[in-house]
Amino acid sequence: MSKEKSQEVLETGGVIRLKPQQYIHILDNNSGVTRLEVGPQTITLGEGERLVLKPQPMIIVPPRHYCLIANPVMRDSESVAIADRYGQVRLRYGDREYRFEQEPFPLYPGEELLGNIKELLVVKRNQALRLQAIRDFTGTTTVARTTAGMETIEPQSIERLAGDEWLFEGPGTYTPRIEVEILEIVDATIIKPNQALCLRARQDCIDRQGNPRIAGEKWLVREAGAYLPGVDEEVGAIVEAYVLTEHKALYLQAKRTFSDVFGRDRKAGDEWLVTYEDAETHIPDVYEEAIAEVEVTTLNERQWCIIVNPIDENGKPQLGRREIRQGRTSFFLHPGEYIEKDEDLDLKELLELEGESDRSGIRDIYILGEREALLLRAKERLTETEGAAAVTRQPGDMWTIYGPRDYVPPLEVEVVEKREAISLDRNEGIYVRNIQTGELSLIRGPQAYLLTPYQELWEKEIPQTVEKILTKKLDPQADRGRYRGGHNPPEEIQTQMRDKTKAVVFQVPQNGAVQVHNYKERTARIVFGPDLVMLEPQEEVTVLSLSGSVPKRPHVIKALALLLGPDFMTDMFAVETLDHARLQLRLSYNWYFDVDRDDEAEAAKLFQVPDFVNTACKAIASQVRGAVAGVSFEQFHRQSAQIIREAVFGLDEAGSLREEFRFSANNLVITNVDIQSVEPVDEETLKSLQKSVQLAIKITTDAQEAAARNDAKRIEQEAKARLERQGIVDESAAETERRGLLELQAENAAVEATGRASAESRAKVEMARIEGEAAITLAQQEAEAARIRFEAESAIERARQEAQIEYQEAFDRLELEKANRLAQMNGAEFREKVEALGAETITAIAQAGPEMQARLLEGLGIESVLITDGKSPINLFGTARGLINSNLPEQDSEGNGQ
Repeated sequence: MSKEKSQEVLETGGVIRLKPQQYIHILDNNSGVTRLEVGPQTITLGEGERLVLKPQPMIIVPPRHYCLIANPVMRDSESVAIADRYGQVRLRYGDREYRFEQEPFPLYPGEELLGNIKELLVVKRNQALRLQAIRDFTGTTTVARTTAGMETIEPQSIERLAGDEWLFEGPGTYTPRIEVEILEIVDATIIKPNQALCLRARQDCIDRQGNPRIAGEKWLVREAGAYLPGVDEEVGAIVEAYVLTEHKALYLQAKRTFSDVFGRDRKAGDEWLVTYEDAETHIPDVYEEAIAEVEVTTLNERQWCIIVNPIDENGKPQLGRREIRQGRTSFFLHPGEYIEKDEDLDLKELLELEGESDRSGIRDIYILGEREALLLRAKERLTETEGAAAVTRQPGDMWTIYGPRDYVPPLEVEVVEKREAISLDRNEGIYVRNIQTGELSLIRGPQAYLLTPYQELWEKEIPQTVEKILTKKLDPQADRGRYRGGHNPPEEIQTQMRDKTKAVVFQVPQNGAVQVHNYKERTARIVFGPDLVMLEPQEEVTVLSLSGSVPKRPHVIKALALLLGPDFMTDMFAVETLDHARLQLRLSYNWYFDVDRDDEAEAAKLFQVPDFVNTACKAIASQVRGAVAGVSFEQFHRQSAQIIREAVFGLDEAGSLREEFRFSANNLVITNVDIQSVEPVDEETLKSLQKSVQLAIKITTDAQEAAARNDAKRIEQEAKARLERQGIVDESAAETERRGLLELQAENAAVEATGRASAESRAKVEMARIEGEAAITLAQQEAEAARIRFEAESAIERARQEAQIEYQEAFDRLELEKANRLAQMNGAEFREKVEALGAETITAIAQAGPEMQARLLEGLGIESVLITDGKSPINLFGTARGLINSNLPEQDSEGNGQ
């Protein structure tokens, strides 16, 4: 039967059998009381009784466990449940009760088990429970007392009010109470070396070090180890210590007024440094803010710097003051201090700079050589000693100190610049300006010039065209071909930036001239080459803008020097004959300038005509057009050279052709005219000329083609004859070689057949011999193998038998030795027993049995008796004889009676 069916039978049958450690609840409907029944027993339910709780096992709380009971029963002082006047147990409704290790117990009607049975909570070392009282009660705590130098721990009662919080610290086992609630498990925080733990007070309290704290106050615990915070202490973050070295300090700022770990009073907003001299490591306090780590500033023996706002003995910055520090030394910049440089930055901004840091204002000592000097300016009034005299400098004064020496300027002096003597060659110079008078001057070489205190280098500006010509270093002679061809100056030449403070120097080429203007004196000078021109500060050079290309175009050539020739120029222009035939002429003119270099007035004429090329070409073209217009095309075609030369040079009084054509304005002389080409401009005339030319070319080409064709045919016939003759010779040689080949093939076939037969016979004989030798060798090897196998088996059998014999002999020796030792041991044992008992004792033992039997029989009055088990045979003859002889007198050994 199933369990459910059996329970139905019990309920319907009214009989309940309770096993040990079982209980039930029975309701008496007549009285309304529910009672508890505990087994083992058999209960018969009455008519008015009903089972309300089926048989349940009692609650067993193992050691170190507990359970929670709701609505626990009321008990008296002897822990007996209290019932009311009706017999119903009284409960504490709404209350709860923890029950711990005890005998198995049932639940009274109304009691309820909440949850499962749980194990008591074990609080480990460096761990605690944060507890809170949810109702008032009186508890116990432990108090350490010292009596007569000995510390004892005594329990003490304490009143707990609802809302109180405290810690239960481990190691230990926590026993729960109804009045107490566990808020959380608090683990100790491990504080490593160079660490600190930040704590905050939840309310006014006394911390574990015994210091009073107010609500919200923060502090640090710096002792290394495990720290278990108090109940009113809230754990914050772990603060890492800053490691301070000789090269690193810590920049701190106070958040509020307090005393730091060094006992110094700090006010809100104070800034200071903690260095290696103060401590090797430093943990910022809760009211300290670590701004940054400051690197040490190191000055070597050749460095110096200016410290702005240096601190005094009390650590306060002296605002507005400056101080010079010179190496060899190392120091930290304190808050408020900074190193002066071009842009004044405080320490925070310096620390944020990438790559510069706080070393950006460190300067090297000025080291002056023999050719070096420093330009100084006084910022404040000061008195210096120069030699034996004292010199007073007023603010703004400037002076120069010269090397060789090293120099560190005082605070009142500003170094304007470091100057070096400028080495000037014979063909070099510099422009200098006096800053007091504004006067400009040119300093020429050769010398090493050092500027005076009130002098500075002046930059001379020149027109962009001149700048371009000078920086690209164009040669008017080497590049004239480009100008004539219509190309621009070579752009591939690398442009170099000109130092504007240096004197403008350029070369006047051979047989060239340059015009230089002085605008201050309003004069001009002509320099003939080869020479070197060095411009004064107020001088400028004349830029020539000449026509170029073919036909001539204005402003193609930009040059500083005017070439005096002899040279030539080419022009192209159109003319028209008397019969209106238009022709294009390309003429080339040889020219030169006829100038007296000693006569300044004549030399000045060279630059009177700005573009002599354009002027000369236009004048010659005009004269040629006039001359050609008066002749016909046919006449011009036959006498073009004479007509053009007469137009250019003209005829003298004798009717002879002049030798030159001179321009009086600038002394330009045309010495020759070369006719390079004459081409018709009219298209019909050009076509007729082209046809005649093409016809002449065609006739010449056809004649050349016919001659070449005849030569090719003749060469072809000769080649064919040679080819046929060579073919016949080759065929004859081939037949001869073929016959020799066939003879060699026949001989090779015979040799091959003979060799094959001989080889086969020799191979068969060799094969038979090898097979016979192999059979003999195989038989010998098999016989040898059988012999080796037999010998091996014999050796194995012999070794096995020898080993067995040795084993048997050793075993027999061991058995014999064992038997001897056992016999010796048994003999020794028996001898020792006999010696221990003694002869008298053994005799007494041997006689004790018969004597006792005899006495027993005498006491019973039985002279003889026979006792048998009915199974063992009895020698009646011997027995009878014993019986008989027992009544006879004793005999001696010889049979005589006594």
